[in-house]
Amino acid sequence: MTMRSAVSARDALDGAITAIGAGGSPSARLDAELLLADALGVTRERLTVDPQLAVEAGAVRRFQSYVRRRSVEREPVAYILGTRAFRRIVLSVDARVLVPRPETELLVEVAAELESGLSVLDCCTGSGAVALALKDERDDLAVTGSDVSESALAVARANGLRLGLTVAWCRADLLEGLTERFDAVIANPPYIPSAVLSTLEPEVSRHEPAIALDGGSDGLRVISRLVDQAARANVSTLALEHGAGQADAVAALCDDAGFRTIERRRDLAGIERVLLARR
Repeated sequence: MTMRSAVSARDALDGAITAIGAGGSPSARLDAELLLADALGVTRERLTVDPQLAVEAGAVRRFQSYVRRRSVEREPVAYILGTRAFRRIVLSVDARVLVPRPETELLVEVAAELESGLSVLDCCTGSGAVALALKDERDDLAVTGSDVSESALAVARANGLRLGLTVAWCRADLLEGLTERFDAVIANPPYIPSAVLSTLEPEVSRHEPAIALDGGSDGLRVISRLVDQAARANVSTLALEHGAGQADAVAALCDDAGFRTIERRRDLAGIERVLLARR
């Protein structure tokens, strides 16, 4: 995509939508609008009400760089902009962490049903999305976020500070080595089968951290370990996000580990996405 030194927002969007769509994005118009709004420092709504808004030279160069990253490199929009909205909060994100997904908001909804005053551990916290959204909505809960990746924890800590939310952070491989006892453990762990990773869309396979995606040969390697560790630690409540078609297997793991009350929750697409297990 090439543009003159100054063009209208409408013309800039038309060219970007074509380029981003040709690159393979299924949401080319939305992507282009978000990127142009950021390049101009305006809201996305401004582009709609003022399509003749001038895109001057500096914004042109910035927008061209954004469009190249999106259309050619297939970099996620969240990484290009450096932010992602999740529930009621806006998180800073980059290639050290997964881009928070809309379906993961269900995990927060389930955790928000917990009894008052409990201590909650968000395993595999990544950007801190689940831990911070939960604390934002349930300040009475004592929330800790953990991750095996120190670089991911750096992102989570920075998000917590910027948002002013009191969440404790610790580096841990699931529950290994943790001395504190938690009433509830919640997690969006890696659950994609290893062989599937290379077949995912380029936004995921090229850019997102494999350590946060790879669930082993059957996708259940990390979930199985976490269920076993939670049972041995006498965790009362366990809430796990899992992949499509994995609900039966995850429920069986929880039942075998001694969790007797098991509920399955569906996401907005009607897919069984979160399993809630209680002793």
